[in-house]
Amino acid sequence: MNPPPDKKTERDVAAEAWMLMSDLVLDQDRRRRVAEATGIGFSQARAVRRVARRPMPMRELAAMLDIEPPNASVLVNRLEEEGLVRRESDPADRRTRLVTATRKGKALARKAEAILRTPPPALSALGDQDLKALARILDKTAEPGAPRRREG
Repeated sequence: MNPPPDKKTERDVAAEAWMLMSDLVLDQDRRRRVAEATGIGFSQARAVRRVARRPMPMRELAAMLDIEPPNASVLVNRLEEEGLVRRESDPADRRTRLVTATRKGKALARKAEAILRTPPPALSALGDQDLKALARILDKTAEPGAPRRREG
């Protein structure tokens, strides 16, 4: 038996909330602004942001970006040509090459992060109580073991 049309199920409400969050987070204007400010595509900026946090092997970068390792190689080649990253030997294992952000890459990552860290006006307009409630709810829904991006 289906619920009445005006009675939403918990699943309907969860799906609606998820779509609203997706629309907010995946706003294409923010991606466009990152691309314009950095002079590279959003996917490339995303890769630079990852290695600016810490050097990592190509395979790990590919996994973080959810792309195949050969595609990660092509991406890193482009970023190397732009002077944003370099490949270095891993001091712990000389057989492994780490992708590391250059000074130019770290500056680009900071620029992209500043854009992405700025909340949309509608979110900034919420009151302190609503923002704390939202943060608490999102914290409860985070995947176990997922890195927390809270800043003190």
